[in-house]
Amino acid sequence: MSVKAGKHARELLLKEYRGVLSTHSKAMPGFPFGSVVPYCLDAQGWPLILISRIAQHTHNLKQDGKCSLLVGERGAEDVQAVGRLTLLAHARQLHDEAQIDAAAARYYRYFPDSQNYHRVHDFDFWHLEPVRWRYIGGFGAIHWLDQVALANPFAGDSEVDMLAHMNRDHAAAIGHYVELARLPQHAPAELVGIDSEGFHLRIGQGLHWLRFPTSCNSPLEVRQALVALARAEVWPTDGQASA
Repeated sequence: MSVKAGKHARELLLKEYRGVLSTHSKAMPGFPFGSVVPYCLDAQGWPLILISRIAQHTHNLKQDGKCSLLVGERGAEDVQAVGRLTLLAHARQLHDEAQIDAAAARYYRYFPDSQNYHRVHDFDFWHLEPVRWRYIGGFGAIHWLDQVALANPFAGDSEVDMLAHMNRDHAAAIGHYVELARLPQHAPAELVGIDSEGFHLRIGQGLHWLRFPTSCNSPLEVRQALVALARAEVWPTDGQASA
């Protein structure tokens, strides 16, 4: 497996937040059925989706959980010249209350409007358990990958505490990250996720993942990385922003 290709594939999965979910059609056997779904990554680094019980793709998944998720770089003028990633997966509905609560807490940070229709309108959380990945990084850069997902070492209380601290006490630093990464400034930015390789900002309805200069394996290393970025005049070369 190409380590570099796996890293690029994971970064694409992190920086995007919607894809085409393809399922096996129940109404039209033998045909694939594609639909657009938003997602964020759960503690295992697997795509987490929230879908309606009456949706066609939900009926399809209940009959056959084998599916794929296609993710491509947004805003590309030539879609064949940029990265795209196809995940082949087993879709699993979450039934354990503790897992559902953890999924809801994470998903609501990324997609706050989802709180309005989750339990009220019979939506359920599912995660996509990876089987294999197909990553294309541009012309000629084609890879089958067995390992792309990376577990988030901070998922849970540690991540929540770091996010709350940054959003409460360091709005100026967050604003500086937005300027350095040249992100949209039409709404205040809020940190909604931290992983070992970077962090997610939500600006209005948009999500943007920014890479740390180096990987972080502890809350202290995250703090040091965020402080360094708050003092930087340009985004570090080895940790350019992906937005």
